[in-house]
Amino acid sequence: MSETSETREGAHVSAPFLILAWAGLAGSAGVALAAVAAHKVESPALATAATMLTLHATAALGVIAVGMRAARQKLWNGVALLMLAAVSLFSGEIAFHALTGNASLQMLAPTGGALMIVSWLAVAALAIMGALGRR
Repeated sequence: MSETSETREGAHVSAPFLILAWAGLAGSAGVALAAVAAHKVESPALATAATMLTLHATAALGVIAVGMRAARQKLWNGVALLMLAAVSLFSGEIAFHALTGNASLQMLAPTGGALMIVSWLAVAALAIMGALGRR
């Protein structure tokens, strides 16, 4: 097996593929929720969930793009995955609550929100480490 084919198989490629797929789903869910918030369910919370999904889906794409050029690609990929998981918890709970009236999962939103903050701090930390030469 050549070196090129080895780098195209396994975890090295699957992590960016997973991130791209998840970001695509999150972005499309954000647009769909925005449409629901604009036309069906008047809910500022639902509009916020839509905005957060779309914003963080786009940000995750940027994070993996940077990671592909960085020495610590796996860490950048991990941050993108954390960002997507966090926004999925946050927006998922808000959408669930807004659309069903069921508040049984209400702790997922603040947990997701806190993890979104952590993911952005991780982006900053990785960028600073890279700038300082700790690649």
